[in-house]
Amino acid sequence: MLGVKGAALRALGLRNVARVGGYRALLRVGLHPAQHLHPRAVPSGEFFAAIAEELPHIANLSERLTAFGWFVLPTDAPPDWHRNVLTGVRVRNVSLPWWKIGDFDSGVGDIKTVWEASRFDWVVYFALCARQGDASALSTLNEWLRDWIAHNPAYRGPNWKCGQEASIRVMHIAVAALILQQHRAPQPALLAVLEQHLARIAPTISYAIGQDNNHGTSEAAALLIGGSWLERNGVSSGSAWHATGRSLLADRVERLVQEDGSFSQYSVNYQRLALDTLSLVEVWRRTLNLDRFAPIVGERAVLALRWLHGMTDPESGDAPNIGANDGANLLPITAASYRDYRPSVQLAATVWLGANAYPAGGPWIAAPLVLGLRIPEGQIDEPTSVVHEQGGFAVLRHRTARVLAVMRFPRDRFRPSHADPLHVDLWVGGQNVLRDGGSFSYAAEQQWQEYFSGVRSHNTVQFDDREPMPRIGRFLWGAWLRANMPITMQENDGACEVTAGYTDWRHVTHCRRIALDDRRLTVVDSVTGFTARAVLRWRLAPGAWRLDGLRLSGERHELTFSSDSPIVRVELIEGWESRLYLQKTAVPVLELEIGEPGTITSEYRWRK
Repeated sequence: MLGVKGAALRALGLRNVARVGGYRALLRVGLHPAQHLHPRAVPSGEFFAAIAEELPHIANLSERLTAFGWFVLPTDAPPDWHRNVLTGVRVRNVSLPWWKIGDFDSGVGDIKTVWEASRFDWVVYFALCARQGDASALSTLNEWLRDWIAHNPAYRGPNWKCGQEASIRVMHIAVAALILQQHRAPQPALLAVLEQHLARIAPTISYAIGQDNNHGTSEAAALLIGGSWLERNGVSSGSAWHATGRSLLADRVERLVQEDGSFSQYSVNYQRLALDTLSLVEVWRRTLNLDRFAPIVGERAVLALRWLHGMTDPESGDAPNIGANDGANLLPITAASYRDYRPSVQLAATVWLGANAYPAGGPWIAAPLVLGLRIPEGQIDEPTSVVHEQGGFAVLRHRTARVLAVMRFPRDRFRPSHADPLHVDLWVGGQNVLRDGGSFSYAAEQQWQEYFSGVRSHNTVQFDDREPMPRIGRFLWGAWLRANMPITMQENDGACEVTAGYTDWRHVTHCRRIALDDRRLTVVDSVTGFTARAVLRWRLAPGAWRLDGLRLSGERHELTFSSDSPIVRVELIEGWESRLYLQKTAVPVLELEIGEPGTITSEYRWRK
């Protein structure tokens, strides 16, 4: 196992390991610059001024405040900023410096349940209410900001622990200023809050870079937005933060958004977070008439947009639940649900291509309008079947039927979060009929942590009751997988098929071919090298399913099997899925087991 750990550290990148290790070492001995900050006091006064003139009314704006996209938060009084928003349990010692509070031993369970209220989604929400003519919303917004500052003195308590959380607050403050059209002449108190936050973000930026994930893009954006804002208003420190953010943004985009548009985290929801971040910084750049970004930023933003557009169902707005998902939604502007990705796709298409992604009239139009953009007239091209070779995603579409299949093949240049090699998602008529289990919680009990990130939560084959990669830590797998064959896609008369495979660290080989047409998905799995058993799982949409031998039938859908190796067991069991963070529900799961190497053919059919 020492060799496996060493290989994982090399895969992470020795410079990244050194960045993270150095950060932790300096914190332990009390020598990190972030431990010796002297914050500027926040002066008295309002953070947002009274609206000088009536702003245009915009339909389909957000009408409620939620945590993680599903738990409705009360707005009659400021929350207790140190309580778990779901259970009410409070952090044990909120006066400690942030570096003395652990992520997983604060006494509240998942610390994200405390951080959620301090992400400042409510700043955006109250700004939207004020813009729409709610006379009390602006005073409530100022009251809540005063309350947050009073209960979260700079750099103490859990809400100062994470640089990315501070960055999300900065971005939400900027969004609120754009909504209320107060970005050009911000109040002194608001500038002081920004300065406190950027002073917290900047010293730990090396740690963010070392993560090779959304920490780097978010923190670069916050430094760029906040720094340019301070610079424009005569705060001397702003120019250095602006320059750092600008340089870092280009660096992170070039590294983390690959040439096929895939973001480093192999996650649909983190793809949205990265794309929203890039759209917001470009809106901010244009609004303040800042210098253009390096060309790579716009080029990769367009690729990331096309990636997410291709994953999103145009009628429901939903998308595959593939990869890690912590409940983040950077721009909670519209009335669309959390799992509706169309507002982000539309905003990015408006910003980066000057075109629409969807027809006018839906809630996706609200975000560009409220941020001061004109709705364009042109339309971007409809997505087609494509292989994202660098990110490890094959996307199959039928030309005329509304069906989509996505296969995740291992291309782990960056740290994988889920053990999902060759997972297949299937969508028919906007319904996710073969589905991924999701994430549930990053701090769940061990059984749930292992279940949701592990192979059992995905539509693939498990060998010998083990994971395809050894688990080294909560967020780290060893022996990262790589596809062992060229990924080929063929299209003929509207039908499409793709083949991929891998060999894991125990020398087990799995090759999968999927073929999609307007009436069926055929999946052929060839498996060799295992010792005792191979279990194929199909995670189904909730419903009335009936198993009869090698045929599973439901309303207008059926799944049949055959194998050239003796089938030991076919069973319909109860599994779990998490479509929203910290929510889990039961789903039916079909398990088929063989005890010898062989080929299993699964055919999923539907009636129109």
